[in-house]
Parts: sequence; structure tokens; C-alpha cells
Amino acid sequence: MSPSAYVFPIVSSTSIFKADIFKGKVLFCTGGGSGICRGMTEAIMRHGANATIVGRKLDRLTQAAKELSEATGQVCVPAQADVRQPNTLKEAVTKTIEKFGRIDFVICGAAGNFLAPISAISENAFKTVMEIDTIGTFNTIKATIAHVRASKGSYIHVSATLHYNGTPYQVHVSAAKAGIDALSAVLAVEEGPHGVRSNVIAPGPISGTEGMDRLGPKAPTTRQPGYPAGREGDVKDIANAAVFLFSDAASYITGQVLPVDGGSEHLREGFLPYPQSVLDPASVANMIKGKL
Repeated sequence: MSPSAYVFPIVSSTSIFKADIFKGKVLFCTGGGSGICRGMTEAIMRHGANATIVGRKLDRLTQAAKELSEATGQVCVPAQADVRQPNTLKEAVTKTIEKFGRIDFVICGAAGNFLAPISAISENAFKTVMEIDTIGTFNTIKATIAHVRASKGSYIHVSATLHYNGTPYQVHVSAAKAGIDALSAVLAVEEGPHGVRSNVIAPGPISGTEGMDRLGPKAPTTRQPGYPAGREGDVKDIANAAVFLFSDAASYITGQVLPVDGGSEHLREGFLPYPQSVLDPASVANMIKGKL
């Protein structure tokens, strides 16, 4: 009988960190209405912070804010905004300050993605992803920086591991996330003397998220990714990293990129056959799910 690989456990931050480490703190999170960013927001709130979650769909935000408040016993405020429109972000920041009086932590998590080769992606589609991910991150920084300086707070930017190697069908996201990594590094250097930290979390494949569902293979495939940790990622894995990076335990960590991928980047292989997928994109169209 072959030996079984060890599967690393999924743990909750509350089993590791004190419940009140963020008491009196306020989180501002773009993309916080769903997925990874909602999971990070919930974890931060479970340790005592209040929060504002920002997104374009007010109905989804309102429901998420209600559920987050009920689950954590803290206050979560929904703020409708589009990260591509600086004025709407400034309005969301104003709403947060009027409600809570401060902003300590910022998660820049708004993102968009889909699968397409360079030969097929339109100029507008490429521009849209850059506007949401990279420019949206810049706009969020600009809207919040004065308040984060005042609180001697911290930023977390949600990136990816795609641009560490050439990843077919992901030129737009690879360029956008590389830009986010660079933004965070400069922010750390420029704002460190003001007492502000800035770091990046780069998730690997995270199960149960909308992104994973839409960007995974449309049909079963024999090309299985390798996970040295024994499993796909869980939202709690990203949430735990966020709690750590915002905590005083990470007070000497800034300007860094933290991949949270169970080591999978070292073994990553795309599910689309190569070079067939780039030589004949039409032949793999039935393997690709819709846009995110």
C-alpha cells in the first residue's frame, strides 16, 4: 500500500490569535462583499475591528455587511463604489470616517479576470483589468493614505502568483498583478517613515471561490496540480495571513510579497494543453468557463 501524503490542516485565526488584537481598529476593504476579501474582512472583524466593505453591487454589499456584523458582533458598513472612479472611493472613505472616525487597515482586493490569449483579448478588455486591479489599487491608496498615516496603519494588496512565470491566457492579469506588487513596494518605502506598512498577499488556487469556479477547467482534466501542502487553498488560509500581517507580530514586515499557495507555484502546470492552446485557441474553447 502506497503511503499517503500529509494534508496540512485548515485552522481559524481565532484559535491562534487573541480575540481583541484589533479592538478599536477599522478596516477598509475593496472587493469585500465576496470571496477571499470577504473572508479576510470576517477574520479581521472577529478580532475586534469594525469594517467598511466596498464594491459596485450595493445589494450584495448590504447583505454581506449584515451577515458579517451578525457573525462577528462588530459593525460592518457597505459602501458602493467603483475603484476605477476615484470620487466614489473618496465618498466611501468619507462615509467610513463619519461612521468610525478612522481607518487603520486597508485591503486592496477589487479584481477581475477571464481566460484569453493575447491574440484574442481586446484592447478594451486588457485595459479594463488594468483599471480594476492596478489603477484601482492606486486609487484606493490615494483615497485612504492620509487616514492610514494618521493611524500608523497598514495595507494589504491582493495579488497572484501568475506573473512569476509566463502563464498562457493570463497576460492581462499577470501585467496587472505585477503592477500591484510594484505599487506595494514603493508604498512601503515612501510611507514607512510615516509609520505605514504595505505588503502583498499572493493567493494560489483557493477552493470554493467565484474566481476558482470560473477560471478552473470547464470539464474534468487529467492534468492535476501539485500541492506540497496536500490540498487546495481555503479562504481561511488567506484570512490567517491577513490577520498576521495586520497584527503587531508583523510590525517589522513591510514591502514584502507573501505567496499563500501551499507551495503549489513550484509545481504549477496549466490545465490547458500546451502548445495546443496557443497554436489553436479554438480547439480548447470548450474547456474554458465564462468571464469573471
